[in-house]
Amino acid sequence: MAMSKRFIFLLINCLVLILGGCGGPMIMRLYFIHGGKSIWFSSFLETAGWPVIIIPLISQYFRRRAEEANPRLIIMNFRVLIGSTVIGVLTGLDDYLYAYGIAMLPVSTSSLLIATQLGFLAVFSFFIVRQKFTAYSINAVVLLMIGAGVLAVNSSGDRPIGESKSDYVLGFIMTLGAAVLYGLVLVLVEFVYQKAKQEINYTLVLEFQLVMCFVATVFSTLGLAADKGFQKLSREPPNYSLGTQMYYVVVVLGALSWQFFFLGVVGVINYSSSLVSGIIISLTTPINEVLGVIFYGEKFTASKGISLVLALWGFVSYFYGEYKQMRKKTKIAKEEEVQVCGVELPPHQQILSV
Repeated sequence: MAMSKRFIFLLINCLVLILGGCGGPMIMRLYFIHGGKSIWFSSFLETAGWPVIIIPLISQYFRRRAEEANPRLIIMNFRVLIGSTVIGVLTGLDDYLYAYGIAMLPVSTSSLLIATQLGFLAVFSFFIVRQKFTAYSINAVVLLMIGAGVLAVNSSGDRPIGESKSDYVLGFIMTLGAAVLYGLVLVLVEFVYQKAKQEINYTLVLEFQLVMCFVATVFSTLGLAADKGFQKLSREPPNYSLGTQMYYVVVVLGALSWQFFFLGVVGVINYSSSLVSGIIISLTTPINEVLGVIFYGEKFTASKGISLVLALWGFVSYFYGEYKQMRKKTKIAKEEEVQVCGVELPPHQQILSV
């Protein structure tokens, strides 16, 4: 794929990820604020929108039919199927941890905690996909961890009215656990892509997301059933403070928003890496901070401000390090190209060419 075309697809997937990464948490919090109580149902909604993926898959199939004589209906091989199934189970568990945190914490606080997944992602990518550490990535990890620590020390400042200290602390721990687990999930997606032994194209990305979200939905459904949640759900719509119709609107929009998020995640990993995906997720932190203050009247405490600055500092540090690495690789590639061509450029021209 041409670099310009690949960059355009990467940009589109980044925008889709940001849209879902902001809309999903905001709508999930709206569900809890106005009377929603089921954590398992909220977890279920994070992946329950998987049937919408069938629409672009059908479109992709007919496109392949126009280009190939006998295209396969499903292109995913068994290796990728197993990988996406395992990641689906982990995603289901992560959804529950995250939903629990959202139920107990303000959006602004949970977003800052989720931003720490970039640090955990960097550690997992070092061991699993052999991603090299730089001074900039280490700096980003340290800053994100300090930011989470600042929030932990000053956690009582933004505890919602009527919520106990123990519930708030448990929500804090659950959200941090979700950040750790999702850092692992992102790296495992890249690992499966590396070991797929088949071409990773947009159709395969969609199939991967469908299987992953379907398995995660089954996981949440079993949890909902074990918690006897289906009986409780019937009482939620009529008691929802925004009205029964708005209850269903919130539920549907929440499910669709999370599909945008997951589609953006697997797409960015396909066109770049799990690290870039983690960076974009961290980028939604300041956006959710502002949205939480504007729409839900959440407090913007001094500890949140410090944590936000540290998160942005870590993000910029990480991004700058990646930028320098990219420039270094580009320079090496151009020097090798010059050597292959048998032409040695003067030093000043080599510098200008970079």
